[in-house]
Amino acid sequence: MPIPKGVERISDTIWEIPSSFKENMKVPARIFATEKIMLDMDQGVFEQVTNVATLPGIINHVYCMPDAHQGYGFPIGGVAAMDAGTGVISPGGIGFDINCGMRLVLTNLTFDDVKPHLKELVDLLFQRVPAGVGSKGFLKISKEQFREVIAKGARWCVNEGYGWREDLERTEENGCIEGADPSKVSERAIDRGYNQIGTLGSGNHYLEIQVAKPEHIFDQGLAHAFGITIPNQVVIMFHCGSRGFGHQVATDYLQIFLRVMEKKYGIKILDRELACAPFNSPEGQDYFAAMKGGINMSYANRQVILHRIREVFERVFNQSAEKLGMNMVYDVAHNTAKLERYDINGRTRELIVHRKGATRALGPGMEGLPEIYKGTGQPVIIGGSMETGSYLLAGVESGIQSFFSTAHGSGRTMSRTKARKMFEGRRLLKEMEERGIYVRTSSLSGLAEEAGPAYKDIDDVIEATGKAGLSKKVVRFVPIGNIKG
Repeated sequence: MPIPKGVERISDTIWEIPSSFKENMKVPARIFATEKIMLDMDQGVFEQVTNVATLPGIINHVYCMPDAHQGYGFPIGGVAAMDAGTGVISPGGIGFDINCGMRLVLTNLTFDDVKPHLKELVDLLFQRVPAGVGSKGFLKISKEQFREVIAKGARWCVNEGYGWREDLERTEENGCIEGADPSKVSERAIDRGYNQIGTLGSGNHYLEIQVAKPEHIFDQGLAHAFGITIPNQVVIMFHCGSRGFGHQVATDYLQIFLRVMEKKYGIKILDRELACAPFNSPEGQDYFAAMKGGINMSYANRQVILHRIREVFERVFNQSAEKLGMNMVYDVAHNTAKLERYDINGRTRELIVHRKGATRALGPGMEGLPEIYKGTGQPVIIGGSMETGSYLLAGVESGIQSFFSTAHGSGRTMSRTKARKMFEGRRLLKEMEERGIYVRTSSLSGLAEEAGPAYKDIDDVIEATGKAGLSKKVVRFVPIGNIKG
């Protein structure tokens, strides 16, 4: 695809669309990408990122990560910071799957230890961690208890025995973002979410058993600090979010914002999908409090899944999770908006930072890091396609250029419909097993949608984030077992 006329190349990995590109753009847009990625970039990204640049209160630039592709309103892989006093909050800049995120868990097992038990592990994980559209979790709680989960996040789970206190320290926001208000959430959202804790869902959500091969360790010191210490070490990575609950929260407030945006606040937008409200308005604050509930539900969801994973490994290896070394590395969110403080033109300002399909990546020494990672920078978990591999990265000081944000995955290159037409799920299942990846899925058509060629090359994406100074690669993991929704 040709790069649109007017896009300027700033460096090998930074491309800028000036504010003169489109009427009413308040700031330029920047895309982090190598030339190879840029030439293959979804054309919808250019339209959407420049639309976002017209929103009230936007600061510095709109940013797009190397894995960017067209989304709802904002591109997936988009980052936008608005002044908390004069700017807006937009569900399209956060996403429907609020706090869709990644969690990485260690073991002290090697590939040789796990290989004889791989099918048993994957089969049992497939039984114990429900996957697929509409899947329900084993955790039976009342709607009133679910409202507690919305307020307390993963802390509720640990208090109820579903995890270790250490897990909270290794979760972004310590597993609970303050200020979530269950009263700002609709009854429909509660109905959709209260029985889904501990479930993967569908789409690009997955649970994988992976191996860190010695040749895929790129920074020995950081790898060791993050717990990757033995050759061919086995880890577990999974990706999921707030399920139907987050989707309903976004849907509810998009409808509210569309009603009040122009009539009450005089805000005009180029695309209905950018529906927004002033951050400090009653509607904006209500959504912010409800959206935080989606963040907390998602932390709780991943916490309960971790508990089930530990149970499965304990059963198969007849040892405790502690003896198996099943400590968390980290849990990172994407699809969030958070209040953060930055120096803008010599003045500290409070910003509402939207990260949609983008991961927070704090550099060394920054506030918000667990004590154990103060010297290393934040662990950043980047999922690839189920056929290729995934990465553990570290946040770096130069990440300030994007409000300490980096990529979140590979990024799609084709629609799900096209992928279903091009790939046959049963054949894909067989081919992956022949390559040493044992897969269980709740949907063969869903599996076809997630075929490797439907995504950008994860290695290219990681190379671009490193060259752009957004994050630093530490370890590459290869999949050996996969549970897919």
